[in-house]
Amino acid sequence: MTAQGQTSVVENAVASAAKSARSALSRTTGADFRTRWKALAAEGLLSDAPRPPSGRPAGLGPVTTALAGIEGIGLAGAPAGLCYALASQRFGIQCPLRPVLSQEVRHSLGDVAGGDVLLCHALTEEGGGSDPLSMSTSAERQEDGSYVLTGMKAFVTAAPIADVGLVFARTSADRTPFALSAFLVDLRVPEVKRSDPFRKTALTEVPMGSLTFGGVRLAPDRLVGHEGSGLALLTVTTAWERAMLLSYALGPMRRVLERTVDWCKSREHFGRKMGSSHLVAARVADMALALHRSRELVYRMAARLDAGERPRQLAADAALTKISVAEDYVMFTQQATMLGGVRSFIEDSGLCPDLISPMAASTYAGPNDLLRVTVARELGLPVEN
Repeated sequence: MTAQGQTSVVENAVASAAKSARSALSRTTGADFRTRWKALAAEGLLSDAPRPPSGRPAGLGPVTTALAGIEGIGLAGAPAGLCYALASQRFGIQCPLRPVLSQEVRHSLGDVAGGDVLLCHALTEEGGGSDPLSMSTSAERQEDGSYVLTGMKAFVTAAPIADVGLVFARTSADRTPFALSAFLVDLRVPEVKRSDPFRKTALTEVPMGSLTFGGVRLAPDRLVGHEGSGLALLTVTTAWERAMLLSYALGPMRRVLERTVDWCKSREHFGRKMGSSHLVAARVADMALALHRSRELVYRMAARLDAGERPRQLAADAALTKISVAEDYVMFTQQATMLGGVRSFIEDSGLCPDLISPMAASTYAGPNDLLRVTVARELGLPVEN
């Protein structure tokens, strides 16, 4: 397939997802997060096999198809927080776990693809986020091969409502690459306590909270991979997130660009259309450039993952993608704000951009400053964490 043909197929997939998402969103206006989540999941956004009759678009791999779906729901008007939640589960949990879990274990989780079961990624603790080996949550192996999980995870997206958590815990007291393990934990058992949702200022549509594990007994099959492989799995989930998580921004960016262009074409001042100003035109062009660059980077990463490249081998490029898209998202939103003028701060003006959520993109999946260290190290610099 030619590059032009591939672009056409992607655009058709985005448009198809947007059409389905508009219907799901309109049916659930004003509903809670779980209701909207399930309505969108019913459109196949979380499924490895897109629902008939359309199925997977010809010529697109599963990662690119999922990416087009995430972009489509954002283009349809889904808020950034909902787009983020879907991208986080799809690319940060489901994709990394697919080659690791047996069919039996995947089936035991319940209907994840249909939206009945909501997953969360529980890594961060109050005492450390970017330093996983500092975690204190532990899973102690018992004589019968089971584990007992104790500790607390903080700042977990979807923690107040999730059903199953991918929980990282210490299975050795040593500070070594083999000290951590990962478990699939049923969060609905009495030994798990959830906090109330945190009062967030960014990505407010998806709740965040903490999880406390008070001696949760885990069967041996809840261990993901083998004991001591937690850090290796974390490396994979992190690479997936850095490569693909910022897909949540693409749909909202396209929507903001479209309404900004319409505004600049219709607004008149000083006896002429606002869009006739060279300064305005340059700002709009910068917005278009930021969106173009972001889409190219994320779709390129999706294509490489579809082609079978291992996520761990993409670590440096994934970090560069995440840094670039996050910083372009901030710049893009700043330009839209300047062009909207005072209307950018009036809620019902139709020109009010979300200024805070783009800033969150610079910290989620690793702060950009630390990712620059990762890139520098990959280039051969002897830089420490």
